[in-house]
Amino acid sequence: MNTEIFLILSIGIFVGFYVQTVIGFAGSLMALPILLFKMELPDAIAYISIFYMLSSIFLIAKEWRNIDRKIIIQLAIPSILGIIVGIAVLTFAKPILLKRGLGVFILLYVAYALIGKKKIKLNKIGVTSFGIMAGFFSGIFSTGGPLYVICVENTVKNIKAFRATMIGISGLISITRVPGLAVSGILNFDHLKMAIFIVPIFLFAQFLGKRTFMNIEEKVFNKSLMLLLCFSGIIMIF
Repeated sequence: MNTEIFLILSIGIFVGFYVQTVIGFAGSLMALPILLFKMELPDAIAYISIFYMLSSIFLIAKEWRNIDRKIIIQLAIPSILGIIVGIAVLTFAKPILLKRGLGVFILLYVAYALIGKKKIKLNKIGVTSFGIMAGFFSGIFSTGGPLYVICVENTVKNIKAFRATMIGISGLISITRVPGLAVSGILNFDHLKMAIFIVPIFLFAQFLGKRTFMNIEEKVFNKSLMLLLCFSGIIMIF
């Protein structure tokens, strides 16, 4: 076992899935920059996807009652189409410009959310369009969360439902992405063997994240959400 890879993977998965458990998204946005210090993008996406699957199984069972299933049903087909295209691009191209473009888009959204007088309102076509884009970036970088945030914010009324619905969307993405990555050859048995050693760290991150969420105030939650979006946008650009 490569000690440096193990250390970086441990730190990245802990940070990413602590945040994922608290906020309901952004696990990849936090983990990916750390993992890329020592591994190639496809390997980083493979590891993150494995733990997204585990996280989804664990959290959806606990948050099922709070999930807004209507918006997930609306996003299902557009997301699956986007994920398939994203994995294809990840397999055959070097999409760094797309990643920077997403970073710029996220920063523009944060600026609008902080300065604008009204939230973005999406109709059915808008939700479908954002679902395709979010699925695409989930397939290619595992970073479609900020686009899903825009969709979910239009529907849910409180932080508990928001977090639970984002967890549900993460499960939808994982069910599609993990088999797609395996078929494309990006995710392989070596990734699974290494991931087994990281599971205790992942579970500890989930435990701490749950405890943090139970004690967080809505005002702090909303500020944290905007801060994470801003951070993720900057990371993607640079």
